[in-house]
Amino acid sequence: MFKINVKDFLSIAVSKVLIKSSKILFKGGSNFPGRVALKISSNVLKTAASGYDVILVTGTNGKTTTTSMIYNMVKDSYKNVITNATGANMLPGIVSCFTANYKWRKKDEKRYAVIEVDEANVKLVTEFISPKVITITNLFRDQLDRYGEVYTTLNKILDGINKVPDAVLVLNGDESLLGDLKLPNKTIYYGFDCAINDQSKIDINADAKFCKKCKTPYKYNYIIYNHLGDFYCENCGYKRPELDFYIERITEINSNGSLLWINGNEYYINQPGVYNIYNGLCAFSVAKTLGIKNADIFACLKSQSSSFGRQEIIDIDGKQVKIILVKNPAGFDEAINTITLDKRNISIAFLLNDNYADGRDVSWIWDVKFEKFNQMNLNKVMVSGVRLYDMAIRLKIAGLNYKDFDICENNEALLKSIQGLEAPTVYILATYTAMINLRKFLNGKGYIKKLW
Repeated sequence: MFKINVKDFLSIAVSKVLIKSSKILFKGGSNFPGRVALKISSNVLKTAASGYDVILVTGTNGKTTTTSMIYNMVKDSYKNVITNATGANMLPGIVSCFTANYKWRKKDEKRYAVIEVDEANVKLVTEFISPKVITITNLFRDQLDRYGEVYTTLNKILDGINKVPDAVLVLNGDESLLGDLKLPNKTIYYGFDCAINDQSKIDINADAKFCKKCKTPYKYNYIIYNHLGDFYCENCGYKRPELDFYIERITEINSNGSLLWINGNEYYINQPGVYNIYNGLCAFSVAKTLGIKNADIFACLKSQSSSFGRQEIIDIDGKQVKIILVKNPAGFDEAINTITLDKRNISIAFLLNDNYADGRDVSWIWDVKFEKFNQMNLNKVMVSGVRLYDMAIRLKIAGLNYKDFDICENNEALLKSIQGLEAPTVYILATYTAMINLRKFLNGKGYIKKLW
């Protein structure tokens, strides 16, 4: 055993006990042990994370999936690695992750930690950890009551990056907010070097439509989705940075995954949707930055399984139920675009909550293009969650046949509705706490074996 101070020793020991107890008694509890640890020693994260090469993953959408991809790439290249797989991405949850994996006897082998971190918590983490890599997936309007507009979110992240000038930044080059940040850090950019459609005019509801330097509306050679794409400003000349890692061609994209070319090599991403191409490209870029071989990256992307609540597939009495987390207009629209790739007769459930972790303001649902569902062959539409009537009204206005809506007041009613369906395929689009509560309910019913 190597020497640590008494406070840190006690903090880590108590946290370990609480983590084990929480798993047995509550089937979870990732944040509480970390909160207690921080009460005992505010400096515990610095001690617990000592000896790790840390990769921080932040941004609005795609954090959990991208973190999982990077973790698997590092693990499959035979490296010792940990991650906060439960998605507990606030400071207490991250402390819990490190204390749970803390070894009392120090080993010489190199260790990695791939850590998902909430945007507002980056500055809290970099107070104690100097990461090897920080990657930012994208910046969209999300939880406006907590973050405000995207520029506020960017500044929260930059507050954390400013503390760690030696960290390598791996940034989404198609994200106009992330170009020319004037930071001393080595910066690597990834993005699309090809169009996926003929869209070059930005939507009225898109985020970050105006030049960050002169406020002139951006022009685009092509748009991938929302405001992500090959942008440029006609007034001041600001444009997308040169890409280090890039999608050069997409051979196939369907409801199961995508076949594409990255920097001269062909890869298959075993997760559907354009947003998962971005997640895969981000993970690829971080892996290459860490020196991981193409073969390990290829194998991981081809076999990547869904993280909980992120395209997770559950069997409910012979029905294939796919749960998709939705939390803002940009992500919801891309989830809808992905579902439209499925040409089968399907049913859809919408679960809308307004708890703190979801964001209290649900007016954002009016920016989502639910009208696209009118082009699909829907067997049944189910609506549930705390704000189910807000969602039902929005869907009615979008043109869906409200007379056929199944209003489910609770998860028990939703389960019965799913069990009675004729079509074997169900998509559940749920906000964060609605997804968590549904998974706990299905775990209690035996449909989900592993809660976290």
